[in-house]
Amino acid sequence: MDFNATRMFVAVVQAGSLSAAATRLGIPLPTLSRRVRELERQLNVQLLARSARGTRLTDAGMRLYEHAARGVEALLEAEQAVVSDQAQLRGRLRLSFPPTVQPWWDLLAAFQHRYPDIQIYVYSTERRLDLIEDGIDISLRVGAIVHEGMVARQMMSVRNVLVASPRLVERFGMPADPDALHRLPCAVWASRVDTPVRWQLGDHVIEPNAILSTNDYHHLFNRAVGGDVVTELPPFLAAAPIREKRLVRLLQQYPLPEWSINLLYPPQRHRSTIVRAYLDFCQSYLPKIVQACEIDADE
Repeated sequence: MDFNATRMFVAVVQAGSLSAAATRLGIPLPTLSRRVRELERQLNVQLLARSARGTRLTDAGMRLYEHAARGVEALLEAEQAVVSDQAQLRGRLRLSFPPTVQPWWDLLAAFQHRYPDIQIYVYSTERRLDLIEDGIDISLRVGAIVHEGMVARQMMSVRNVLVASPRLVERFGMPADPDALHRLPCAVWASRVDTPVRWQLGDHVIEPNAILSTNDYHHLFNRAVGGDVVTELPPFLAAAPIREKRLVRLLQQYPLPEWSINLLYPPQRHRSTIVRAYLDFCQSYLPKIVQACEIDADE
């Protein structure tokens, strides 16, 4: 049964006439009359008895109105509740992003201070999720986007930096070129076990002497600060300890490749107000994230 036609029928009964209902609904009288007749044909029963003095309910029309009015009212209340919640930004937002992107955790805290009635679930993982299957509204992705069915909004580009502690540099000497890394203990980020890792440093590609491979940048950070290894770190992790002289940059003239950071989300025609608010907030907060990643060229 056509809900819109049923809603129009209920409006006719409540308004007392077709013309009054057409005015209340803001639609032409012929359109309203046609939709009610279509509903009667669909149900194969007369709902309104029409005469020169107006319309009255038939017995079948009375039975339909008694049941349909409650349903229409409940649906309109539900619609109003959804609209109200969206207007007040009340609801749930499901996100995913890598655990090492610390500025995004700071962004999330600021977002919730702005919108305290939004409940947020974060799946923190380096794994690339299937947004639909895993029920994620928006995912933060670092690197190339391979999921063609999703919308990608690029936020910024970052470049990892090669670092070591001053103690390790004092012990082994400052490497002058990428080949000099072969005599230094290195630790690398790797997504899979036993996967060879190569560093592209400018035009040079080397396979470092990796005494440790892990997909945990925080552990690489700790080993580097501890003076054990040379490693590459995202600027989110490297900027502060470089400024504090706990780490030094190596081979600045041989930069690592840039990676893009994107917000990935399904191509829904009508995105929720909460999703739109989060996307807009990320864009407005972006200068703070860029600042957190800045590393002076001479450091």
